[in-house]
Amino acid sequence: MAAMSGPLLRAEGLTRDYGGLRAVDHVDFTLQEGEIRALIGPNGAGKTTFVGLISGRIRPSAGRVRFMGRDVTALPAHRRMRLGMAYTFQITSIFANLTVWDNVALAAQARRGAQGLAEATDAALARVGLLDRAGQVAGDLAYGHQRLLELAMGIAQAPRLLILDEPTQGLSDPEIRDFVALIRDIARGATVLLIEHNMDVVMQLATRITVLNFGAILAEGAPEEIRADARVRAAYLGG
Repeated sequence: MAAMSGPLLRAEGLTRDYGGLRAVDHVDFTLQEGEIRALIGPNGAGKTTFVGLISGRIRPSAGRVRFMGRDVTALPAHRRMRLGMAYTFQITSIFANLTVWDNVALAAQARRGAQGLAEATDAALARVGLLDRAGQVAGDLAYGHQRLLELAMGIAQAPRLLILDEPTQGLSDPEIRDFVALIRDIARGATVLLIEHNMDVVMQLATRITVLNFGAILAEGAPEEIRADARVRAAYLGG
């Protein structure tokens, strides 16, 4: 990745209202290239809404989003994807009736076009350990393999920013260990922003943690700082 002079992503006063409910409340947020940033907080804190605003799947009520120095606030999700954002959902969003290979090829084509499509698809599948299942119907995969498939779909887009929403949800302990190692490997070539409730995963992976509560940033810092923060313990970690 080419070095950047400023942050990879910046949110300025980002706000989202749903009627009388304010889901995200004037959030200022900066993400540096090369980070693995975890976004944590209680259920209903606004985490998924916030990453929806960043990725373009939700329009803000106020505020701006800048990506790679460009104001992308008005751009829809597919335009931001072409600039280098990839998003994997909390619930798998694979095409269940297509083969594993075709799922990844469609994701790769959306960003890359036809050039190098087969090579990019094979490489993404190999990276997550699914190349030997390329011809299998995606809906027949075990749940853990479906999560890996969705990750391969993100990798195949060659993103500058990979957003992961609850990537380890529903996985067994051995699957989680493998997933953590895989995300570390991916982060050598992409910035990672993940929503994650498993605090063991967060503490293993994150270089920096942002804590949301009631739609606003409660705290931000290195893992050891967040673990020691009395406000975070009271609102989320317990103790």
